[in-house]
Amino acid sequence: MLYFALGQRSSGVEQRFRKPLVDSSNLSAGSVILGDGTRMTGLLFGTAGAPRSTWTPSTVGGIERIVELGLGCMEIEFVRGVKMRETAARLVGEVAVRTGVRLSAHAPYYINLNSQDIEKVRASQGRILQAARIAALCHAESVVFHPAFYMGQPPEAVYETVRQHLDEVLSQLERENIRICIRPEVTGKSSQLGTIEELVNLSAGLKGVSPCIDFSHWHARTGKFNSYPEFEAVLLQLRQRLGDEALENMHIHVSGINYGQKGELNHLNLEESDFKYMELLGVLKDYNVKGMLICESPNLEEDALRLQAVYKGL
Repeated sequence: MLYFALGQRSSGVEQRFRKPLVDSSNLSAGSVILGDGTRMTGLLFGTAGAPRSTWTPSTVGGIERIVELGLGCMEIEFVRGVKMRETAARLVGEVAVRTGVRLSAHAPYYINLNSQDIEKVRASQGRILQAARIAALCHAESVVFHPAFYMGQPPEAVYETVRQHLDEVLSQLERENIRICIRPEVTGKSSQLGTIEELVNLSAGLKGVSPCIDFSHWHARTGKFNSYPEFEAVLLQLRQRLGDEALENMHIHVSGINYGQKGELNHLNLEESDFKYMELLGVLKDYNVKGMLICESPNLEEDALRLQAVYKGL
């Protein structure tokens, strides 16, 4: 059983996770209850990690800077490993609730649910689980991750392998009573599992899974999907397969993007790339999309504020 394969935790730690820490069933779609009882709704804009102008380089400092900048959300970056302790995570959660800043988290990059080495698969599952445990203490609503590499295998076979291993992760989270959304991300390289169709299928078939739609990655991967009709087609696909609620609480990544024949090369600032973010924002506005839009441009808050300003001006 996965629980034992990933290591038995002490009963004391296990007990701390008994009570649901984030229960999205108590929130209306696209909203969060603030410390004073009010709700922050609509499409919120924020940064991947603490803004560059954060006075104190920490997650708490990042949340406070998000508030100062007038943004609404932030993604905690565990991409190099989950190094945050439980006590620090609880403090992050308190600050997030007090300020009303909505949080997500990005699991470590070192995940491959299609590895041919079962120990590496278990380690990958463990990284998702640990990210989810700490993210839940932070009052984050979801955990984003890059699922797998094809490794020369047929995409259909890789999908089934990933689905099985991800289902094991979800079962473990259920045993621990951790209610947090698990979001596989649209990936930017053709060598990675992470097409929109694959992620929609995972979300339709596994309870507790929803896609993270990285529109910049999808543009880089396909060399297309960079116009109003193409962005609209993505939203229509989500709505058709996953229902209206899919657009009521989206998790979106946006940045400028540099790409080649095999897909993503690196992120760019929006004004340095060909990504038509204004057309994307128009589609999101027209379809009244709600949730979080996380900016991954190198300049972080500069482009996040640019996106928010353009969106509000539509």
